[in-house]
Amino acid sequence: MKCYHLFLIALIVLGCRQEVVKKQNVTEIKAKIKPLVEVETESVQEKRLKSFEGLADTTFVRLADFSNGFAYDLRYATENNFLKAKVYDCAECYTRVKTAKALIEANKDFLRAGAKIKFFDCYRPNSVQYKMWEIVPNPQYVANPVKGSIHNKGGAVDITLVDLDGNELDMGTDFDFFGKRAYHDNLDLPEEILANRKLLKETMEAHGFWSIRTEWWHYNLSSGSNDRVANFKWECKD
Repeated sequence: MKCYHLFLIALIVLGCRQEVVKKQNVTEIKAKIKPLVEVETESVQEKRLKSFEGLADTTFVRLADFSNGFAYDLRYATENNFLKAKVYDCAECYTRVKTAKALIEANKDFLRAGAKIKFFDCYRPNSVQYKMWEIVPNPQYVANPVKGSIHNKGGAVDITLVDLDGNELDMGTDFDFFGKRAYHDNLDLPEEILANRKLLKETMEAHGFWSIRTEWWHYNLSSGSNDRVANFKWECKD
C-alpha cells in the first residue's frame, strides 16, 4: 500500500514539473515571438506609406499617407475654432506634393530636437475661406477669398510643436488668437515662449517656408503662392 502511495506521489510531482516546464517553454516562446511581431508590425506600417515617386509637385496628397511622424488637431473639423462651427466633414490634412516633402524634411529636424509638428489646418477649400471672411473680413488675419489664401492653394499650414509625448510646447496663445500676443515681433513674452517660437520659425524657414507677422502658427511654402486656388473636398474614410 505504501508503495502505491509513493507511486501516486511520484506521478503528481512529475506532472507538476512537466507543467512548470511547459509554462516556461511557452513563456520563452512568447518572449521570442514578441520582438518578431513588433518588427513585422513596424514593417507593415512602413510598407503602408506611399511614395512620392511619379507624382507632380502640384498634385494634392493626404499627408498621413506619406509619413506617420506628425500629430494632428484639425480644428475646422470641430467646433473648437473662431467660426464656432464644424466646416470640414472630417479631419484630414491635404497639401500639394512639394509642400508635403518640405514638411517631412522640416519634421526630421524637429525630431532631432525632441519635438514634432502638430497640424491645426492644411489645405482649405475656397468655399470655407468665404465663410471665414464673412466672420473676420480683415486681411490682416483672413485672406480675401476672391483672391484666395495660400491655404486654398495647398501651400500653407497652421502648426505648432509637441514633444514626443504629445504635449504642446508653450507658444503663448492658442491657435487663431487674433491679437498682438500672437505676433512674431512681440518680444514682451517669457523666454520659454520666445525660444519655442524661434525653434518653430527658424526650422520652417530653413525648409522653404515663410511666416506672417500676426500669426506664430501660420507658414507658407515659398513656391506655393503661384499655384491655383482649389475648392475640392476630400473623401472621408471610415
